[in-house]
Amino acid sequence: MVSSHRLLTAEREQRILSLLRQTDVMSVGELSSALGVSQATLRRDLNSMHERGMLSRFHGGATLNANVAQEQVFSDKEQLLGEEKGRIAEAALQLISDHDKIYLDGGSTVLHLAKLLTAKKDLTIVTNSLMAAFVLMESGHRLILTGGEFRALSRTMVGPLSAQILNGLTVDKAFMGTLGLTLADGLSTSDTGEAFTKRCAMQRARQVILLADHTKLGVNSFVNTGKLDDVDVLITDELADTLRNHLEQSGTQVIIA
Repeated sequence: MVSSHRLLTAEREQRILSLLRQTDVMSVGELSSALGVSQATLRRDLNSMHERGMLSRFHGGATLNANVAQEQVFSDKEQLLGEEKGRIAEAALQLISDHDKIYLDGGSTVLHLAKLLTAKKDLTIVTNSLMAAFVLMESGHRLILTGGEFRALSRTMVGPLSAQILNGLTVDKAFMGTLGLTLADGLSTSDTGEAFTKRCAMQRARQVILLADHTKLGVNSFVNTGKLDDVDVLITDELADTLRNHLEQSGTQVIIA
């Protein structure tokens, strides 16, 4: 049993989602016992997660929402589909020229790209990702952090405070991640602050390049971050013909890595 004061809210939420993936439906008592937190704390968590569309709350328990992308803690995301994300990052690297000014979003696939940027010269890199900043801090490239409110789950700086930096800059290319992408709803993520910063970054880029593995396609998350038309290039590992045809007819370049 884990002591509740050592478990951050974001960590509790991810453990709740993990437990629900295993059993589909759980009662407040079962979740409280599994996490080692009080039922009052657990109810607050469930109510908050329900309001954000992360799960469905019912009297006495909760269940997962079907067809809604759930965000994992960053360390878990890094371990998934490493080969596919690596290929996507390699393809993205080919779109970067020496001396470019680029934006790096906070996704795990974008982090794969950050690790490859020593192959380029004299880049200016703007990012809201503390993980990317850590990788790049000794790269020799010019590094600018957006600032904002720290979001532990994604290890990014997000929200309105980031606009003070982003709105004063223009980048050649923004390399973005997403939790979901559908024809009906466009791009989406799980957090309003994250969505705000993503929209700001895309608006300040001459070219928006989306890095998304196949698990992100055909699902949607809680908060819209942009339209499909906002994406100039999609780099993925696998794509259904229907979505590919729609994107290409709309002028979006599709690269299968």
